[in-house]
Amino acid sequence: MDKPPLALDQNFSGASEDFPALLRRKGLLQIAPDPTGAAGNHPFVQTESTTILAFKFAGGVLVAGDRRATAGNTVVYDRADKVLEIDRHSIMAIAGVPATAWEMARVLEHSFQYFRRSQLQEMSVDGKVRALSKLLRDNFGFVMQGVGVVVPIFATYDGNSKPEARLYFYDAMGAQFEVTDYAATGSGSPAVRGILYYENNWGDKKLQQLNEDEAIAIALRALDTAAEADTSTGGVDRSGKIFPLIKTVSREGITTLPEQKIASVFKQKVA
Repeated sequence: MDKPPLALDQNFSGASEDFPALLRRKGLLQIAPDPTGAAGNHPFVQTESTTILAFKFAGGVLVAGDRRATAGNTVVYDRADKVLEIDRHSIMAIAGVPATAWEMARVLEHSFQYFRRSQLQEMSVDGKVRALSKLLRDNFGFVMQGVGVVVPIFATYDGNSKPEARLYFYDAMGAQFEVTDYAATGSGSPAVRGILYYENNWGDKKLQQLNEDEAIAIALRALDTAAEADTSTGGVDRSGKIFPLIKTVSREGITTLPEQKIASVFKQKVA
């Protein structure tokens, strides 16, 4: 005996409707299960508890991130690595759930390595950008549950293209946006974007004209300012002498700036 056809939604009006609108109408968009196990539900709120930034400077692209990892209002770790090397010329900075973001970084690293070894050439920048976008789209189910949101920044250097330094930011659904000067995401990013906008338009130099020490100073000032208003951003821990993680990518590859150099620039130009 044939199965009866699925019943149509009795409330369907025949008008076109996007997916979020359907979830809202069904009462599924704003409510998520309570992760504490307590009775009842709570509103679904996406959180990106960190601050990461990147901008182009005279030597390539500088990417920086604070070191604080939080669980709600609790600081659980103060030396988290949020600026990750994917290949010789690609950096991914993460805002959101670390476990999900680090797994994405591992998948990207293996994908780029497999392509390089099997095709005997580097994957194109467009291919790298779309690969990360697909991982974010595949993760959207966890985002809707409120347990896996990731909003990264991707920086790379391609000597065969113009411009050579490339910088992208993403939303949680995987849409990518290429920027010409700077990008910032995370809970402290509004303050950082304001600082970078000011420096790029009214500072002594454009961001792309800064040397390495000047670029480090701008990044430290931005993260320290974000930390003043956002408890999820670590900034510079003066008592513990913990500094943000800063990497640069250029034609020569990726350089992780030593903590001694960052401390010296902080002392001379920021503190």
